[in-house]
Amino acid sequence: MKKIIGLFLLIAMPFLANAAQYEEGKHYTVVSDKASKKPELREFFSFYCPHCFSFEPFMADIKKQLPADVAFERNHVDFLRMAPEDIQFMLTKGLVVAQQLDMEEKLVGAMFNYVQVQRAAFSSEKDLRNLFVLNGVDGEQFDKLMKSFNVNSQAKKMKKTQDYYGKRGAIKGVPAVIVNGKYLINMQELDRNDLKGDYNKLVKHLLSLG
Repeated sequence: MKKIIGLFLLIAMPFLANAAQYEEGKHYTVVSDKASKKPELREFFSFYCPHCFSFEPFMADIKKQLPADVAFERNHVDFLRMAPEDIQFMLTKGLVVAQQLDMEEKLVGAMFNYVQVQRAAFSSEKDLRNLFVLNGVDGEQFDKLMKSFNVNSQAKKMKKTQDYYGKRGAIKGVPAVIVNGKYLINMQELDRNDLKGDYNKLVKHLLSLG
C-alpha cells in the first residue's frame, strides 16, 4: 500500500508543484463566476494598440502550443481613444470577415500594418474594402459579408463579450488574455527570463482548472 501511495505522489509531484507555482490574485485573477462551455484562450486586442501589435508574434507562438481541443479566439475591442467607436466596430466586423474568408492571419497582419506601420487612418468602410482587395479579397464578396447577418451577429457578440468583462473591471486595457472565460492572466508576475515558457505553463494550469 505504501508503495502505491509513494508511486502516486511521484507521478503527481510535477502537477502539485505547478499548481503551487501560480497563485490567484498574483499570477491570474478570477473575473467570472462560470467558465466557458469549451476550453478557450481569448485575446482582447485593438488594431490601434501598439502593444497589441508587438504582442502578435508572442501570441502566435502561444497559439501553436495550445492543446488541440483548445480554441484560440481573437476579440477586437472598440474603447480606445485613437478612433471613433463606429470605426473600431467596423474593424471588428473586418476581423470576422477575415475569419470567414479563412484569411485571418494575412488580413489581421494587413490591418495592423495599415495602422501601426503605415500610420494610416481608416475613415470609412471604403478604406477597409480597399485594403482587403489589395490583399486578394474580391470586392463584391467583401461587401456581401460586411452586410451579412452572420458577420454582424459575430461582431455584436464580440462587443457584448467586451462589455461583459469591462463591467467586471477585467479589461481596463489591451492586450488582455482570459482563459476559459474565467481567468485573466497577469503577465507582470511571470518569469522574465523565460516569459514564453512560464506563460505556457500558466495557460496549461488555468486550462486544467476548468
